[in-house]
Amino acid sequence: MLGTYMMVKEALHERSNLLDIAPHLSAPLPIMLPVYKWWQLPYYWLGIKMYDLVAGSQCLKSSYVLSKTKALELFPMLKKDKLVGAIVYYDGQHNDARMNLAIALTAARYGAAIANYTEVVHLLKKTDPQTGRKRVCGARCRDQITGNEFDVRAKCVINATGPFTDSVRKMDDQRNPNICQPSAGVHIVIPGYYSPDNMGLLDPATSDGRVIFFLPWEKMTIAGTTDTPTDVTAHPIPMEEDINFILTEVRNYLSPDVEVRRGDVLAAWSGIRPLVTDPSSKDTQSICRNHIVNISESGLVTIAGGKWTTYRSMAEETLDAAVKEHKLSGGPSQTVGLMLEGAKDWSPTMYIRLVQDYGLEIEVAQHLASTYGGRAFEVAKMAQVTGKRWPIVGKRLVSEFPYIESEVLYAVKEYACTTIDVIARRTRLGFLNVQAADEALPRIVEIMGKQLRWSEQKKREELAAAKQFLYHEMGYKARSEQLTNMSEIALTPSEVDRYKKRFHKFDKENKGFITTVDVQQVLESISIQIDENTLHEILNEVDLNKNGQVELNEFLQLMSAVQKGQVSDSRLAILMKTVEESLEQREPVSVDRSGGGV
Repeated sequence: MLGTYMMVKEALHERSNLLDIAPHLSAPLPIMLPVYKWWQLPYYWLGIKMYDLVAGSQCLKSSYVLSKTKALELFPMLKKDKLVGAIVYYDGQHNDARMNLAIALTAARYGAAIANYTEVVHLLKKTDPQTGRKRVCGARCRDQITGNEFDVRAKCVINATGPFTDSVRKMDDQRNPNICQPSAGVHIVIPGYYSPDNMGLLDPATSDGRVIFFLPWEKMTIAGTTDTPTDVTAHPIPMEEDINFILTEVRNYLSPDVEVRRGDVLAAWSGIRPLVTDPSSKDTQSICRNHIVNISESGLVTIAGGKWTTYRSMAEETLDAAVKEHKLSGGPSQTVGLMLEGAKDWSPTMYIRLVQDYGLEIEVAQHLASTYGGRAFEVAKMAQVTGKRWPIVGKRLVSEFPYIESEVLYAVKEYACTTIDVIARRTRLGFLNVQAADEALPRIVEIMGKQLRWSEQKKREELAAAKQFLYHEMGYKARSEQLTNMSEIALTPSEVDRYKKRFHKFDKENKGFITTVDVQQVLESISIQIDENTLHEILNEVDLNKNGQVELNEFLQLMSAVQKGQVSDSRLAILMKTVEESLEQREPVSVDRSGGGV
């Protein structure tokens, strides 16, 4: 019990520090626990109040109880039946990818030598003259971009490699037992209308006992997470059964009026939690709920387990252990209250200066301020003039997200080496919407290629690698298979007849298929202009056999998938429906109404 108390106390202290040292990247978020049984209300309330009590002066805001009416007012898409009320508590939310980069850049500012895309090939060892034992004295490293290998010598080597903890421990000694028990956590992103802008929801007891949440994130809704044993891999892939499990749990908490569709999943990914067992514990099978620091006979210091919130205290404890073990010189930790990169010059109203000084769109300025903090002005300075009345600078990579082209330039300045870096870690485009990210790729490759002097071959390789990343690791494959796996057309005879008529409004020659030319001709007849490249992209989403045309059977498969909610935002389906309705409204004017005519 005392151990649990201390663990929670530490996490709350570190959460408070994180909000102080990176206020542009982290903020309090209210989270609602809906209650559907009367006895749960005091039970949950007592637990949350204890949480507030442990936080003490570092409590973000006090939790409170809501009536059913007030809960539905704040979270209108919540299921009403049997709802008793709700409890709201506050937790912290942060931009994890940018936080990671801010920590690295801050370390560099204080003298650290940092290197990305560098892997450890093996550990270097030397014999201690006093004891005769082999001691770790560095690592042989490989630059993954160039393939060059080099040695890094050190008085102390720290293994802080998350899910890859055991692979480094076995470089030290093959006899070392595995202590990492990797667990896959799948998350999905669905449209922002699934949750209010400023309120998350937590389900503390799902159908199988796992905790599920859905929270507002970057104007979207993020839902998760699963907890499944997995193998360690650098490229985890979200599984369809995990995606559907999350969707089922989301359906259980939302009103029947809200249709939760598989096709609304805009992106999905899997992350690996490095759960650990303590090698010095007698019970080696029990998972450690906190982190562990272990020092091997050869002096390798391993830090494993833990969580994002407590990263700073984990680092402090690890370095204290390293200083003691290797008799290093060093004073006490200085990182409590140490402002991270971008935090110093940030203020909640800083985005207004970006709008006023550079002519950026408000949404873009808010995004830059909350991502780069005081460094946002450097990104704005790099933005090109649009030539429009407004915005004056800042061309977006894709229309529906606030990421602008100058962020790609700035990403290269901050050590981005690949296109995947930009769509996944410097922006969050790949995590938010895989189709939007796919559309932005050619322009990102073009900008990076110019900065990094990529050859045409290198550009093609980067584009292909990024597409593979989106397809496998960001859920594009699972998303596209919702259509391609639909060998069975589940439509009624009347629906088949209706969709055939819609199709033949474009296939006027009864060829059995339509091309971009067919669609272009119909669009021109109702004065709608769409460029040929865009039309090709729209048809390509549905062209299952990739022969450059959409056949009637492919169109019926699409409409069947749309009917089932497995595909929700097909541009072709919406375009053809809109055109059909427009054509039906344009009925010929009778001769009588025209005054007779000749």
